[in-house]
Amino acid sequence: MFTGIDEVDWDSLRHAHGSAEDVPGWLRALASADTAERATALDGMYGALHHEGRVYDSTLACVPFLFALAAREEVADRGCIVELLVSIGGGSGEDGQRDRRAWEAVRAGAGVFAALAGDPDPAVRRAAAGALVRFLDDPPRVLELLRRWLPAERDDSVLAALTEALGLFVQRYPAHADGALDLLAEQSAPPYAPGRRLAALGQLALRAPGRLPADLVPAAVRLLHQRSAQRLPAREFSGTDTLVRRIRRLRPSDEQGAALLRTLHGALGDRVDDRIALLVGQLTSPDPVDRCNAVWMSAGLFRGWRGAYDGPVRLLGAQLRTDQDRLRDAAVSVLAELHALARPAADELHALVAARPDLWTHRWERSSPTLGGPLKALARSGDPRAVPPLAQLLAGPAAPAGLGFEVAHLGRAAAALAPALRHRLGRIPLASPGAARLAIPLLTAIRAVGDREAVPELLRLLSDAPDGPGAREEIVGQVIETLAELGAAAQAAPLLRPLLRTRHAAVAAGTLWSADGDASAVLPVLRGELTRADPGLRRSAARQLGRLGPAARGALPELRRLARSGPARERIPAACALWRITGDPDPVRPLFRAAWTADARTRPAIARCLTAMGPAAAPLRDLITEELTRPRRHTAHEGAFGSHDIPDDEELLRTCREVLAGL
Repeated sequence: MFTGIDEVDWDSLRHAHGSAEDVPGWLRALASADTAERATALDGMYGALHHEGRVYDSTLACVPFLFALAAREEVADRGCIVELLVSIGGGSGEDGQRDRRAWEAVRAGAGVFAALAGDPDPAVRRAAAGALVRFLDDPPRVLELLRRWLPAERDDSVLAALTEALGLFVQRYPAHADGALDLLAEQSAPPYAPGRRLAALGQLALRAPGRLPADLVPAAVRLLHQRSAQRLPAREFSGTDTLVRRIRRLRPSDEQGAALLRTLHGALGDRVDDRIALLVGQLTSPDPVDRCNAVWMSAGLFRGWRGAYDGPVRLLGAQLRTDQDRLRDAAVSVLAELHALARPAADELHALVAARPDLWTHRWERSSPTLGGPLKALARSGDPRAVPPLAQLLAGPAAPAGLGFEVAHLGRAAAALAPALRHRLGRIPLASPGAARLAIPLLTAIRAVGDREAVPELLRLLSDAPDGPGAREEIVGQVIETLAELGAAAQAAPLLRPLLRTRHAAVAAGTLWSADGDASAVLPVLRGELTRADPGLRRSAARQLGRLGPAARGALPELRRLARSGPARERIPAACALWRITGDPDPVRPLFRAAWTADARTRPAIARCLTAMGPAAAPLRDLITEELTRPRRHTAHEGAFGSHDIPDDEELLRTCREVLAGL
């Protein structure tokens, strides 16, 4: 296994953490009989030789020795070694010269993967299946190996890997795809086991949708239920609620089943109605493990795609009646992300909140309490039945951090909480490092409930907060916006004027203008802010100038320059301000059209401006109507999701409908 290892000048080679002198020890440890020693060596290999997916000269030097280890049956954990080889090779030589050399090095030894098809260790066979397709550059031979392997294989996890390997073969070798597709079609029908048929249907959906049965979704649901009836019951986690235990509890207990359905959902893509039907079939399974997998899959569907979700959401609510913590917690977690879309499940959420006050808060080990998932989801749905338990928490000695953010979703329905919110705001020690963390959620809630009686506390925040970094710097902008929304700008004017010389100049200037209408006092400040290096300050100044309307004509040269250059997210506030100041839509409509297409994040601001334009927005009607027919959420443009993606996209859809109504 290690012939020639001492002839390599490891000291002159490098890995992520410096000299590769420690690599021979890791390689030898991979062959150790000691489990901990092997695990430590594998960690070292990933952490240094293949750190964050990179390859080094020492990585390339290791490849022959890793192949030698993978080929020896007496070596334990060889499946992990094959996976490391696959990771090093990547599967493409297009990412740079060194990565290409790694790909070629693994491809040169790919004959070992073919030999591993008959290995006694299922983990080795499972890893070798995909490796064979990725690196053995002989499509007819690969297909024949897979054809002979399939009927001889008995391990379910290896069969799933072989099915996935056939799909990968179709993708990599289109000229030879028919034989692989025939194998997949054969496996998707009786007499094969339900799990195997599901896996084949998923690969056909990904690679050859035309070869799918017409009744794909009903067939998939039937197979899912049949597979579940044959599976052993899952084990529930119990004991003290630690973070690790909670993470384990929220993970699918049937990883293979989750992967099968995830593949099928992904293959269906924008066929949202079919995906909803599949999800309903999962959520109505008699098996709680299937339902738990469905709950987690629903999160990706809801976040990424628009659809008629009342039915699935009601079924999510039905999962709250279970006595299984894993399933209930999963459903609560997803419902909390839905905000107003969770309303069909509001009755079930309220029932859980009423029956389980112990779930109103959650406290992690050695940390402050946070608002519990059921109450958070109920409040975010806008249901006023969340107000009484929130009032009890606010009256207690330690209200959960961030509670004000959730109160804000209730709007005026939470007006009864205003005194408690004011009281808590008044008790915040402004010199404390945590003052902003405590104040900002409360300010958000006070704006939402419209509590004018909070004005004295807001003025205290402006006048008493210490200068410089800290509470004042972080909360002043929020305080000013709250005063403006409450119509208390005039009372705050003496405190706002000194802020015209700070980073809060723009919002202070806009609020002062709303108090006295004196543009001459604030226009020079706002024009100066348009020239600042910080794009956030420039955007804020543009928005405030738009509030001034025709009184801001003096800033037109700067706004026009800003609207002509820079990123779309900076140009759009300037374009909106131009229209509000001049009333002329012709110069800004082309900017709106270009930005709408170039950067989906600009669409909400553009749509709001088009709403105000009324009939003048008619030339952009096509953008609005097309947006309303798109199945993909505009917040899914980067593939990464945030906690407000769903409500932000739903708000865009509401605004688009308002635009059409105003044309």
